[in-house]
Amino acid sequence: MKKYVAYGIGAALVDTEIKVDDLELKQMQVEKGMMTLVDAERQAELLGHLEGHLVKANHASGGSAGNSMIATAQFGGRTFMSCKVANDDDGDIYLADLEAAGVDHCLNGTRENGTTGKCLVLVSPDAERSMNTNLAISETLSVEQLVPEAIQASEYLYLEGYLVTSPTGREAAVRAREIAEAAGVKTSISLSDPGMVEFFRDGLQEMIGERVNLVFCNESEALGWCDTDDLAVAIERMKQTADTFVITRGGNGAITWDGEQTAEIPPHRVHAVDSNGAGDMFAGAFLYAISRGEDFPTAGRFASLAAGKVVANYGPRLPAADYPALRAEFFGD
Repeated sequence: MKKYVAYGIGAALVDTEIKVDDLELKQMQVEKGMMTLVDAERQAELLGHLEGHLVKANHASGGSAGNSMIATAQFGGRTFMSCKVANDDDGDIYLADLEAAGVDHCLNGTRENGTTGKCLVLVSPDAERSMNTNLAISETLSVEQLVPEAIQASEYLYLEGYLVTSPTGREAAVRAREIAEAAGVKTSISLSDPGMVEFFRDGLQEMIGERVNLVFCNESEALGWCDTDDLAVAIERMKQTADTFVITRGGNGAITWDGEQTAEIPPHRVHAVDSNGAGDMFAGAFLYAISRGEDFPTAGRFASLAAGKVVANYGPRLPAADYPALRAEFFGD
């Protein structure tokens, strides 16, 4: 057995969550349900408009791959994270959250001066999240943050699709994949956001290379990547990109392909209040489950349960004590 279940690479962000309504999103010209890259001035403008709306997670680490690596670790599978934070208070918060979850990382040396990345998460009444992200120092994530021996010691490399927006981040993702492939480590990627698929397709293809072992995506991303409006067609075309894959469908559950069979995963019905982190939790829980030898349908059901717990609460993650309790509830151990 490898030392790590997964080695993740992605943007390190500190989340601020704010409850909004659809009218406010329109007034602020925020594209609902999407991740939009913004500068610090735009973030400050949005925060000024929404003063008094702050609800939760204003000091919680986020970032897609980081959330997934924390989830896998909290369920009991060791993980490693490559990311970049500044020598500031938010960097301290992010580092403390990784270490509290038991995630090993590349941040053991001196951190550079600057600003740690921040994500303003606007949560509307239908639980949809609209993200406005200032990558800050995360935009300079590069091959220097890679730890090849940790990649080689992992069962899976997990690439965050958002890396495609940064030239140095994309280069790091490609190099990490090459290291993994040379070492016989399985490769996985999250397509991250419909906008990444629409506007950065060539860069994502560069990160994927000829193909990867496992893709995580939602239905919109799958349809966009496969250039179709027919889910059945997307499922067939996705097999050209990945050996296995998972397509999440929100309230309609998920579909898994294990290389031989597809499986329909029923949704875990909850009253959703915040979808922020749901896909990240699904991926982290799924990786944990397959690392312990579960088949794809079982892993999908566990991941659906975990994601359902997240969307029923504000914030991208669960309280630490909930992870072992959820594992015991589902697996009986």
